[in-house]
Amino acid sequence: MKYYNFDIVFQEIPDEVTLAVNITNCPNHCTGCHSPHLHGDIGFPLDESEIDELLAKYGKQITCFCFMGGDATPQEVAKLAAYVRTKAALKVAWYSGKPQLPDTFTSFDYVKTGPYRPECGGLKSRSTNQRLYRNSGGKPIDITARFWK
Repeated sequence: MKYYNFDIVFQEIPDEVTLAVNITNCPNHCTGCHSPHLHGDIGFPLDESEIDELLAKYGKQITCFCFMGGDATPQEVAKLAAYVRTKAALKVAWYSGKPQLPDTFTSFDYVKTGPYRPECGGLKSRSTNQRLYRNSGGKPIDITARFWK
């Protein structure tokens, strides 16, 4: 699994300061994708060593670590999410473009599902097909409405 870049963001996960890591080799190829460059197999390996470096630099500034993509290797995303939990007291999230929750849902505090569909809009749109779920004791709680103002 590789990543292209990352940023500290404030809107992807409600009430969290999130290090969003953009995973490449996206298999979804959504129409209207805002990051088509992430379709390619480009970037830097994302492994435990790289996560250690990111956490050493930014771990004290964030409350959540989010994998933005990774649908080509969902088991690897879950494995690295578990690793993040062993290294820091952070919440862990995954922005997946798949329409359903992953089998590994309980590995995460938050999971966004759904491909981007221009006619439906993103999470801020009341007509979106995408959903953000919070893990509450292994049960998915839909918190998508938190994006609607």
